[in-house]
Formats: sequence, structure tokens, C-alpha cells
Amino acid sequence: MNEKKSNTGLKVIAVLLGVGLLGSLAYTVSLYKDREKTKTVLTQEKEYVVNDLTSLQSEYDKAIMESNATNEELVEARDRITKYIDSVKTMKADITSLSRYRRQVDLLKKERAFLLKKVDSLTQSNSLLAMERDSTYQELSRQTVFNDSLVVQNTQLADAVEKGSALNLSKFSVDAVRERNSGKLVSTTRARSTDKIKVCFTIADNAIAQAGDKQFFIEVLDPQGNVLGEGNTTTNENGASLAYSKGTAFYYENKNLDVCDYVNKPAGDFQKGKYMAIVYDSKLKILAKNEFELK
Repeated sequence: MNEKKSNTGLKVIAVLLGVGLLGSLAYTVSLYKDREKTKTVLTQEKEYVVNDLTSLQSEYDKAIMESNATNEELVEARDRITKYIDSVKTMKADITSLSRYRRQVDLLKKERAFLLKKVDSLTQSNSLLAMERDSTYQELSRQTVFNDSLVVQNTQLADAVEKGSALNLSKFSVDAVRERNSGKLVSTTRARSTDKIKVCFTIADNAIAQAGDKQFFIEVLDPQGNVLGEGNTTTNENGASLAYSKGTAFYYENKNLDVCDYVNKPAGDFQKGKYMAIVYDSKLKILAKNEFELK
């Protein structure tokens, strides 16, 4: 009798445990389904946030491209959104975090509207400034063309005056001379008899030339091309240099002027052969040259 009661009690306990186990399994399954559903909802919400941020980023990219000049505020806002996108993509989704980012998206949309309105205003202002600048540029261009024309005319006039006021030679002669005991100089063609090279020239009259002290340079080259005389060197305003035989100074009064100067022989006698005599003005422009021969 007791054994029968014991078996009945065990059956009851087994039934109760089975019912409990089934209830526990049902509860676990329900929890799992709820968790998966919540996970799906959070994932979708996370995607919505990312999509909204990506859309804002695209609008900023478009506004930056359409802007004539780089707008630092737009770039800064676009870069912040890029950081938010990276944060949302890597975050572990939960209701609190997603709600915070949702609120942040709303603030960013308001900021976008404000910045784009500000950019539009600046764009309109820049357009007006561009129109004024173009008008000013055209006026400056016209004035520049006019000024350039005046510069060309003044330059041409200055060149004409410079050329017209330049001194020129109307006569030029070179003569080898020997000095007699009396001091008189006579012409010679013999190298051994030559004591000096006499260079004479006549400066033509020029009414527009500036009167005053002037200097010309005489260069005498021997048959080997060596420069005879003092061996001095001068340089003009353009940096060109000249080794000359003799510097000849004179005072010019706008009238014909005869000038003669002498180049002494070197340490030894003059050599036989052909010589070249050249006269330069103060700017080292060649005024005349002549070739002569000593036998």
C-alpha cells in the first residue's frame, strides 16, 4: 500500500517537473524571440541614423562643390558628420545611444539649413562683388591700354630724342707719325720710324645734344689684335666693358668740333702689319673705325 502511494507521488512530481520544464522552455523561446526582434529594430534604427547622416554629408559635399571658394564652416560641419557616421557604424546599438544620435541628427539638420542659407547670402554678395570687380577690371583694362599707349609713345619719343641727341663724327682719320728733333710731327708709313699713332675726328654739330664735358675712347689694335696704349678698361650702363688705348676728353658746345689725340708706341718699335683704330662714345657705341698698315 505504501509502495503504491510512493509511485503515485513520483508520477505527480514528474508531471510537475515536465510542466515546469515546458514552461521554462516556452519562456526562454519567448525571451529569445523578443531579443532578436529588439536587435532587428535596433539594427534598422542604426541604419536609419547612418542614412540620415550620410544624406546630410552628401548635401554638404554638394554645397562645398558649388561654392566658389572653400567655406570653412561647411567643411567643418561635413567633417563632424563623417565622424558621427564612423561612430554610429562601430557602436554597439542600444536604445539610449541611438536616441542620443537621433537628437543629434535633428540638430545637424537645423545647422545645415542655417549654414546653407548663410552660404546663399554670401554667394549673392560675392556675385555682386564679382560684377563690380568685372566692371572695375574693364575700366582698369581700358586705362591700362591708354597708359600703355602713352608709355609706347613716350618711349618712342625718348628713343628718338636719344638717337637725335647722340654725337656723331663727320670726319675721321688715322696717321702714323714720327717726331723730329725739332718736335715737329710728320707722317710716315714705316713701322720703325713711327713714334705715335695720331687719331683725329670731327664731331658734327647737334642742336639737341646736351652741351658739356664729354669723353670718347680710342682703341688701337696691333697686327696680333692686342690693344696698344694705356691698357685701361671702362664699362657702360649695360655691363659691357672695353679695353681702350686712350680716353679723350673734350667740351662740346653743339657745334662742329675737331679733336686729335695720340697713342704712344709700345716698349719696343711698332710692328709691321695692319692696324685697326676705333672710336667709341661714352656708351661704347662705335662711331668710326679705320684700318691702316705699317711697312
